[in-house]
This record gives sequence, structure tokens and C-alpha cells, in this order.
Amino acid sequence: MVKTSNVIKLSTDQTWSRMRLEAATAAAQEPILASFLHATILNHETFQAALSYRLAQKLSDGEMNAMLWREVMGAAYQDEPRNVEAALADLLAVFERDPACHEYVQPFLYFKGYLSLQAQRVANWLWRHDRRALALFLQSRMSELFGVDIHPATRIGKGVFIDHATGVVIGETAVIEDDVSILQNVTLGGTGKETGDRHPKIRRGALISVGAKVLGNIEVGEGAKVGAGSVVLNSVPPHCTVAGIPAKPVGDCAKSPAKTMDQAFD
Repeated sequence: MVKTSNVIKLSTDQTWSRMRLEAATAAAQEPILASFLHATILNHETFQAALSYRLAQKLSDGEMNAMLWREVMGAAYQDEPRNVEAALADLLAVFERDPACHEYVQPFLYFKGYLSLQAQRVANWLWRHDRRALALFLQSRMSELFGVDIHPATRIGKGVFIDHATGVVIGETAVIEDDVSILQNVTLGGTGKETGDRHPKIRRGALISVGAKVLGNIEVGEGAKVGAGSVVLNSVPPHCTVAGIPAKPVGDCAKSPAKTMDQAFD
């Protein structure tokens, strides 16, 4: 399927059926991938079962095999179905915002921004259930595998898009609300050796562009936009565009720049 401006957007309950159709079509067109596509998608009855399998296969290594990771993922999804709902919403967000994404199976199978975000959701579940040693192990493995370092305690909403993801660093007390978009080499970090609540709060619909550094316990307001390469040291008002080093207001922006992914300054 080629994505065009008039593609009908699926709801979350339609996504799994569409993914299975795309996988079956790809298996028929590229027989060399048939075994892989059956193992990751077509052999599973539910989205969460397939996601558990995909993450487990990616994360497995000499210390933690895939079967152990599947048990962890399955427990997280059974205990908190909202993590499955968030994973579906994230998938739709990637499809709608990334012009390089032409099928719903692509983020699920290949996009490390999507996969690292789903791994962090499980790490966050472990963290909140006092399984912090395993949460930190998962964070370390995710960093090694995807080049993305997100603390297990970071609170992340749904419909979040992390594009490319290489070099993304997000600190322990950061908060990312629903419908946010973040590009590669972004840091949501502290300013030094502060303790306690010390990381940024990114509000709904904000866009954090390539290479931006947002530092300290500050807010990027709802629907705000941070320009590429900026260093943000002060809170950003809602629906404001900031850019520069240090970042300063350079104009207003659309209601939800995270969805338009428009990098230009007004």
C-alpha cells in the first residue's frame, strides 16, 4: 500500500487486522521473509502476543533469553492493558506522521524508535512494581540495542512518535504527554547534579526537533515547537516556537505541530 493524503486512517481495533493482511501479502511477495513474518505476526492471535514476541526476540542475549523476556512482557500487558492501547496508538502516530512509513507493519518490525518506546513502557511497569533491578537491566539492553537511553521511571503518554531515535536521551523525572513527537539526537535532561524532580515536562502535542536539548525542570507547553539544534533552558509557553542557543521565542505555531511535523519557523 502506498500512503497518500487520502489514506483512510484506521482505528486501534482495526490495526491488528490490517497488519496481518500486510504481513501475509509481504510473505507471498517475498518468500525469503515468509518464515520471519509468520513468526513475528501471522502465528499470533493478538497484537499483544505478537508485540511480546517481537520485543523478546530483539532484546534476547546471553544473559536473558527470549522466553524469559516474553514472560515479562506478557505479565506487563496482562496487568496493565493500557500499555497495549498505548502501543497501538504509538503505531498509528508513526504511520500518520512519518512519510517514510507506508505500512502499519513497518514500525512494528523495523523502526527502533517505536520498539524502544515499547520496551521503555515495560521497563516503567517493572520500575513501578519495585522490580527496579530488572527495569535497569532492560534500560541498559535497550540502550545497547537501539542507541536510545530512556530511564525506566520516565512517564510517557500515548500516541508518541520518536523518529529515527538514534541518540535520544530522556531522564528519570521527565514527563512526555500524549501526541508528542521527538526526533533524533534529542536530550531531555538535567542541568547538572540536582536531585529530585529535575527533568523537562513535555506537554501534549509538542514537537521537539532534531538535536534539541531541553534541560532542567521546565515545561515545553502544549502544542509548542522547539527548533532543530536548540538549547532550551527556560519554559516554553503553549503554542510558541522557540529556537537558538539559548532558545528564544521566534513565533507561534499550529495547534499541534507534533502531528504536522512542520519544522519551519512561522
